[in-house]
Amino acid sequence: MTTPSRAVLGQVPVTFLGGMSIAALGMQETVDRMAEAVRLHPRPGTPLYLTSANGEVMSRHARDAEFARLVDMADLISADGQPMVTLSRVVGDRALPVRVATTDLYHEVARKAAAEGLTFYLYGATEDENRAAVATTQRLYPALRIVGHHHGYLAGDALTDKIAEIDALAPDILWIALGVPREQAFVRDHGPLLRNVALIKTSGGLFNFLSGSRSRAPAWVQRVGFEWLWRLVQEPRRLFWRYCLTNPHSLYLMLTRSGDRRRTRQGEGKTGEAMVLAEPEKDDLVGRRAKGA
Repeated sequence: MTTPSRAVLGQVPVTFLGGMSIAALGMQETVDRMAEAVRLHPRPGTPLYLTSANGEVMSRHARDAEFARLVDMADLISADGQPMVTLSRVVGDRALPVRVATTDLYHEVARKAAAEGLTFYLYGATEDENRAAVATTQRLYPALRIVGHHHGYLAGDALTDKIAEIDALAPDILWIALGVPREQAFVRDHGPLLRNVALIKTSGGLFNFLSGSRSRAPAWVQRVGFEWLWRLVQEPRRLFWRYCLTNPHSLYLMLTRSGDRRRTRQGEGKTGEAMVLAEPEKDDLVGRRAKGA
C-alpha cells in the first residue's frame, strides 16, 4: 500500500528522457515536496529514496541493468544536468523547468529544514571533507540541527554498527555522498535497516563542494551546460575518459529514448500528450512497491 508520503512524491509530473523517468519539478517545488513527504512519512517504516540523474548516470543506466534497477526504484529522480533540461524542451514528454542540482538543492532544503525543525545526518566522503561539510552547513544555517555525521569509508562490523547508530538518531533526511554507484547500492543494502529515517538523498560530490575541496563553475557556465567541462579542467586525469564516453552516449540516449519515441515504439499514447505509462508493480529492493522495477 502506498503511504501518504510516497503519494506526495509519486504524483509529480515526469518526462521520459534518455530511458529514464525524470521529475519535472522546479527547485522550490522539489524542496516543498521533500519537506511534506518527510512530515507525512510513517516511522518506523522504509525510508523514502531520492536520487538524481546526469549524463554519467543516464549512460550507466542504459548499460548496466542492475544499476538501472537501483535508480528506477527511487521515489523521485531529479535532473542534475543542464543538457537534460535543454533537450527535454525538444524530445521529452514535457520540458524540465530547471536543473535541480544536488549542490544547490542541499542549501534550499537546509534553509527550509532550519525553519521547520527538520534534522540532517551527513554520511560520506573522507573524514576531513565530511567534517568540513558539516562545519560549512552549521556556519550557514546555525538553526539547522545536524544529529550526526561520518565519513564513508566503513565496512564490516563498523558499518553495521554505524547503520544502527544512524537509525537510532532518526534523522529526517540522510544525505549519502558515496558517489555512483556506491550510494545507490547503499540504499539497496541498508535502506531496510534505517526504519527511523524518513528520507535518503544520494548526493554524489556534494560534500566536496561544501568542504571547499572542489569549486563550482560560474553561474553562466552552469547555465550553458558546460559545468562538466569546468570539472574536467579541475580533475582531468579522473574525469577525462568518463566524460568522453558518457557525454556522447547520454546525448544519443536522449535523442533516441525520449518522449514520443518511446510511446510510438510501444504503440501507446498520442503524440504531444504528456503521460506516465502504466507498468506492472513489483517489490523493489527497499521494500516498497515500485513501477517497472
